[in-house]
Amino acid sequence: MIMPNQSPSLPPRETVDVLVSGGGIAGMIAAAAFGASGFKTLMIDPTPPITSGTEDRSDLRSTAFLRPARDLFARIGIWDALAPHATPLEALRIVDTLGQPSDIRAERQFEGRETGDEPFGWNFLNWVIRRELLKALPNIPNVDMRYGTGFKSMLTRTNEAIVTLTDGAQLRAKLVIAADGRNSPVREAAGIGVKTTRYGQKSLAFTATHEVPHHNVSTEIYREGGPFTMVPLADIDGKPASAIVWMNKGPYATELLTMEPEAFNAVMTTRSAGLFGQLTLASGRAIFPIITQVAERLSGERVAVIAEAAHVLPPIGAQGLNTSLNDLAELLALAEAHRTDVGGQVMLDAYAKTRHRDITARAKVVDVFNRVTRSESDILQALRLLGLKAVHDVKPLRQGIMKAGLGPI
Repeated sequence: MIMPNQSPSLPPRETVDVLVSGGGIAGMIAAAAFGASGFKTLMIDPTPPITSGTEDRSDLRSTAFLRPARDLFARIGIWDALAPHATPLEALRIVDTLGQPSDIRAERQFEGRETGDEPFGWNFLNWVIRRELLKALPNIPNVDMRYGTGFKSMLTRTNEAIVTLTDGAQLRAKLVIAADGRNSPVREAAGIGVKTTRYGQKSLAFTATHEVPHHNVSTEIYREGGPFTMVPLADIDGKPASAIVWMNKGPYATELLTMEPEAFNAVMTTRSAGLFGQLTLASGRAIFPIITQVAERLSGERVAVIAEAAHVLPPIGAQGLNTSLNDLAELLALAEAHRTDVGGQVMLDAYAKTRHRDITARAKVVDVFNRVTRSESDILQALRLLGLKAVHDVKPLRQGIMKAGLGPI
């Protein structure tokens, strides 16, 4: 019985050290990292993960994790789960072409072992990463995952955030991590805007088999419209296979999306300059808009913004998710150094300052690179050819570019 002037008792709020909003690849890795480091961590996402390549909305893209990412995965205990599904990337081959059919003007190859006695990265299909992380996370201490429950609202104070979830539950968190994508609800709730650049481009993502082996070499073929990138995968039914990202002007990309497979195979074989023989579609096709988007700030009171909530980059040079993991590595290092006040203002100011510098630099480089590689201008096409030769043929410049691509600038 409730006496007059007495409020009914409310259920106690759950308390966590870290709330990760977003259960995609970046969010799962963030939850694993903070849990493995001893922080009580809750990861939420309103949508169950898609863990096969045949479901609707399956992510058919691939990700090449570079060495710093592998080192982070090993430290937090998830590399052993991922490694059996990896295809090593021994080198990056750049091919500059013009016209239709493609006329090869120059090609250069960047060897991963020039900067270390191992591949420069390992490639995975994104839906495979999600599947394996979903299996691995229950074995990471201090981690709770809740798919089907999302972020609704929050009230922040100097010492905590009070977060309301979509199921009505409330919890207290010392640090809220926005890993919930380019349209991040947490970022918006923190009052953080974004600056977006649109290019009128879209990319197709799919898997194809081909006649000529890739020898674990990733190949980017430049031509007006944008790069055609082939990243090595394990063989499919005894045939060499690659994950392909094909960037084009939006209307043509949409046309390619619905093209009959036989016609599509012929067009993509021509676009690949015949370097791998006949290409054959081996999966569905997905389409994504190409933008550059950078958050105006990377932190708010008790909030850190990471991954696509912080930055969206065109799919060039494996910078997207690897830049996200640079965010996570920096945030984790600062949290470990500020265990008595994880999510405090000193920690978050340091995170925002360090990562903003790196993100801004990478966004500018990728933006310029995309504009040059897709251009139909004779001047920019000549510049593209000269730039490729200079970057590769001048050894100190080549090694500097490769090292910068592997980690924070």
